[in-house]
Amino acid sequence: VQLQASGGGLVQAGGSLRLTCAASGRTFSSYAMGWFRQAPGNEREFVAGMSWSGGSTYYSDSVKGRFTISRDNAKNTVYLQMNSLKPEDTAVYYCAAEKGAGPLGPYDYWGQGTLVTVSS
Repeated sequence: VQLQASGGGLVQAGGSLRLTCAASGRTFSSYAMGWFRQAPGNEREFVAGMSWSGGSTYYSDSVKGRFTISRDNAKNTVYLQMNSLKPEDTAVYYCAAEKGAGPLGPYDYWGQGTLVTVSS
């Protein structure tokens, strides 16, 4: 599966953005999907994950209650709605897919990143 993330940009603190990850392939609905981020000087970290059916979701403590992951299997797309953004959310965001291990990974396929910058 190939992944293409988009939707990043510059936003003020307290604002919102929605990231989109478009996937190729006819078996998208069988993959768990996740979002990760990497801030400058930091390691890549898990942000959110969703099972292939959408029935299970997981979030890091730092984004729980502010971010929402969702998917549309008919459109081969996964979303990350980000609300109440904070400057510490500034990072390159990556979408990822895996088949077999579940939404907590490990993940096998990665898209290119999209930059989110939150100004104070």
